[in-house]
Amino acid sequence: MALKDRLDQDRSAPERSGKSSIGHWRARLLEEINLDELARLTMAQRRSRLEKVTGLLLTREGPVLSPGERAGLIRRVVDEALGLGVLEPLLADPNVTEIMVNGPDTVFVERAGRVYRLDGGFASEEQLYQTIDRIVAQVNRRVDESSPMVDARLPTGERVNVIIPPLSLAGPILTIRRFPRAYSIEELVGMRAMDAPTGMLLASFVRARLNMVIAGGTGTGKTTMLNALSAFVPETERIITIEDSAELQLKQAHVIPLESRPANIEGKGAITIRDLVRNALRMRPDRIIVGEVRGGETLDMLQAMNTGHDGSLVTVHANSSEDTVNRLQTLTSMSDVKLPFEAVRDQINSAIDVIVQLSRGPDGSRRIVEIAVMDKSVRERFSLQPVMRFEAEPIGADRVVRGRFRPMPLPPALATRLFHAGESIPPAFAPRSMNGSAGHGVPVPPGAPPGLGTTSGPEPPHGREPLHGPGDA
Repeated sequence: MALKDRLDQDRSAPERSGKSSIGHWRARLLEEINLDELARLTMAQRRSRLEKVTGLLLTREGPVLSPGERAGLIRRVVDEALGLGVLEPLLADPNVTEIMVNGPDTVFVERAGRVYRLDGGFASEEQLYQTIDRIVAQVNRRVDESSPMVDARLPTGERVNVIIPPLSLAGPILTIRRFPRAYSIEELVGMRAMDAPTGMLLASFVRARLNMVIAGGTGTGKTTMLNALSAFVPETERIITIEDSAELQLKQAHVIPLESRPANIEGKGAITIRDLVRNALRMRPDRIIVGEVRGGETLDMLQAMNTGHDGSLVTVHANSSEDTVNRLQTLTSMSDVKLPFEAVRDQINSAIDVIVQLSRGPDGSRRIVEIAVMDKSVRERFSLQPVMRFEAEPIGADRVVRGRFRPMPLPPALATRLFHAGESIPPAFAPRSMNGSAGHGVPVPPGAPPGLGTTSGPEPPHGREPLHGPGDA
């Protein structure tokens, strides 16, 4: 093509080249390269080689573009050839925690707990389907009218959900949930997801082998909190983690991660969370950590907690501590073992020690809003005693959540259990029989994380600063 002809092209050509013609340049790229030679290169070398070849093609055959338009087109062509096309820069952005594709023209992302719509999109519905096929092919799955829904996981760990027509009336829908890096308790305290005394108390709970349920709605940070608390499990213990998608990032040496498996195309071969919980009991675990209970496996988990596997951790979807107990009853009833209501209640009363309730504020911040302990009384109604609550102030014009964490005295029975486990109690939570002078003189628990010092009373005035919690797991 002569230079004059290229200069005379309509100025919308760069846009068409950067969008509608991605497939054309990808096809031309595949014609120019030697695939056998490319297969012997590393991923970085492949990208470098393809960028050079694409640049030469654009110089020889493409429209005249500005440096920025040219670089963007080269990146998109190479992303389409090597990876997931327009999703590649989003996956490379550490601030993006969720990618939501609502058809080829509509892409939303979540950053810092808030959802934003992107200007760009896929070149066509066909390109979106190609991207979906690449994702599901990595886990030997397929998406078509006979199987219009699928869950998959990218090699880098992101969880993917796909649903296509006829179930989706808006075209192919792709949702990618990214898992943030593991946060420590100290970092969560710095993010104001909790205060320092609360972090110290939770660390004591884990070391004292209390059975804990971490509850909250979708996107409230349950997995992040579970990851942070697991850091206090001693190195000497054998830990078995059970998840639908492997998200936990435990640092201990003796960790056995287990992951469930969906059914194959014929509907066979599924391995459920319940299957894994039952198998884990035969693996000599010191602790069992379940990413989430959502069905009949709840009964098996409760039985494990009641039969010597103290210190187990689990998450569940619930909107409050009271809802958590009711939901556990409902999930237990989904088991194929039909137990009387009183027996289920006794199982929960006996098994669960602490409920940590998380919430997500209107500003996108995530934090602990309540810690409640079970007042264990067999064949009595459930009795939850809060030991910490977040007291929020009215939302202002800036829509930022402010408030303070209010500690309460621990029940004497729980305080005694911590004492016998060699754990001290933060002064703000000391039971009334131990803190006649507002908790003075209560020692710091052994092995408390740096920065989690004791305090002589409730949270100081800085507790009213804006609170910003971590991203979800």
